[in-house]
Amino acid sequence: MFVLMRCLHRPGQDAARDTHRPAHRAWVGSGGEGRVSVLIGSALLGPDGASVGNFGVLEAPDLATARAFAEGDPFHKAGIVAQIDLTPLPDTFQADRIANPMSPRL
Repeated sequence: MFVLMRCLHRPGQDAARDTHRPAHRAWVGSGGEGRVSVLIGSALLGPDGASVGNFGVLEAPDLATARAFAEGDPFHKAGIVAQIDLTPLPDTFQADRIANPMSPRL
């Protein structure tokens, strides 16, 4: 299944994000040690252009696995993430249109 993951961060986390960004990127690049495929993701910006979170489109066997990936992220473990939203995408989602996934496909 494909899932839209949206992680909203606590305010004032710029320094913590900078500290944990290398581990976060390694986690994403590994698909959470093979739990999921991360097809695409990026930072989320607020109206003022400041980072307020991150999102990803995941391929996962189920929502529980997608949540385990999100909760295993170093940003979450460091207390940066305040809220994780997971939204299943329809079977018609065209994942094949994403040319360069961020982690290996399942």
